[in-house]
This record gives sequence, C-alpha cells and structure tokens, in this order.
Amino acid sequence: MKESLERLILLSRQIGREDRRLAILGEGNTSSDLGDGTFLVKSSGCSLSDLDESGVSRVKMAPILAALDDQTLDDSGVRSVLESSRADQSPKLPSVETFMHAVCLSEGGAKWVGHCHAESVMSVLCSEHGAKPFLGHIFPDAIVVCGRHVAAVPYIDPGLELAREVRRVLREFRAAHGSAPKVILLENHGPVALAASEKEVLNILLMLDKWARILTGTLAVGTPKFLPAAVSERIDQRPDEDYRRAQIVKGPGYAKTSLRT
Repeated sequence: MKESLERLILLSRQIGREDRRLAILGEGNTSSDLGDGTFLVKSSGCSLSDLDESGVSRVKMAPILAALDDQTLDDSGVRSVLESSRADQSPKLPSVETFMHAVCLSEGGAKWVGHCHAESVMSVLCSEHGAKPFLGHIFPDAIVVCGRHVAAVPYIDPGLELAREVRRVLREFRAAHGSAPKVILLENHGPVALAASEKEVLNILLMLDKWARILTGTLAVGTPKFLPAAVSERIDQRPDEDYRRAQIVKGPGYAKTSLRT
C-alpha cells in the first residue's frame, strides 16, 4: 500500500500544479484501487497541489457501492457512510466524490482515477455546448490518449446522486461500445480520467486540456472541423497507434521520476 500511496500523492501534486490550471484550492480528487477490497482516495477539502499522507483516506469498497442502492440515505446518512467506510483511523473524511470513484474503479474497470476542474475543459462544459464538442474528434492524438469515444453526464449535485448517474452512464457506454471509456465529462463540473496507471491519468488530463484549448480556439473563429467517423475509427484501430498508446501509458519507475519533473 505504501507504494500506491506515494504514487497517488505524486500524481495528485502533478494535477494540482498551479501552472497547469487543472485544479486550485480543494478542487478535484484522485483514487487508486488497492486490489484487496479497499481503495485510496483524496480526503475532503485537501488540496491536490500539496497533498500528503494525512490527506488520503483508505476506504472499503463494499459499503460505498452498497450505498448507491440505498434510496433512504439523506445528507447525514451519506456522511455516516463515509465515516464508517474508512478502513483505518484517518481523522479526515473521504471526499464526497468517493462514491463516484468507487463506481469508476468497479464499473469502469479503472485502477487509477483522476478528477479535476480544468479551466480549459470547463470553458467548454460550462457553455451552451456542454460536452457535445468532445463527442467528435478534431485531431488524432486525442483519440490515441483519450479514447475513440467519451462519456458525458449532465450536471448533477456532486456526491451520491452523481455517482448513481455515472454508474448508469458507464453501463450504457459499455453496452454500446464493449468497453469502458477513458474519459467522463461532467457538464458544468469537470473531467474524470479512468486509467490503468497514474501516468495514464495525467496523460489523459493533459491531452484533454490541449483538446479543450483547441476547441475553444476553433469555436472562437468558426466551427470545429471534425474528423470523419471512419477516419477516427481507423486511427483508433491502427496497429502503430496501438503500439504508441501502449508506450505512452507504461513506464517503470514513473511515479518516482517523471512525476517529479
């Protein structure tokens, strides 16, 4: 667990870097599945930019997922679940987004999850367009890093209700595409990256930032020129792109080297 904790802290600090404008103050949260029925998640109110061990909670997966089907829970009930779900004696509550992270780690098949309020992505998600501009692709690397399709969720109060909607959307997405998305876009809220490694989480969020900035530029001068669906499918399935995708994601020792740069 110690290695996963260190890697989660380093990832969180990278997402929280002020120059990247992905999250400020207590915005955003990260998580990692420990594979033993528990997962690590950022504690409520802590800042990603200077996160340390005291700002990470280890949480039991089962009671968090069970809460999704309990329609009797009110705000005080949600707090009780968060308190009782802690797998150790952490003095801090897990983030209210712990429910969404549990869904992404179970239904979404992710090992690592990162959620932030990226300024660039929010500029689009908070507009009248919502997530729609991200439903088509405008350049190849977004397909390679962020996946052929992204999932979109309309604005819902963060916490338990949002997690329930994310679960519904993930199930529909898997039924339609045969796999979970790498990206969930929460309208008026921010992006969520579902990944196999902490490196992939950061790659996805950085590529989303570039994608959003390009979209904002194209929307300012006219209309984005979307790639034809057949072209996007071809890029997604090309063997050389698949190889490049694998090289981008992996990297032994990443957390202790690249994350520090």
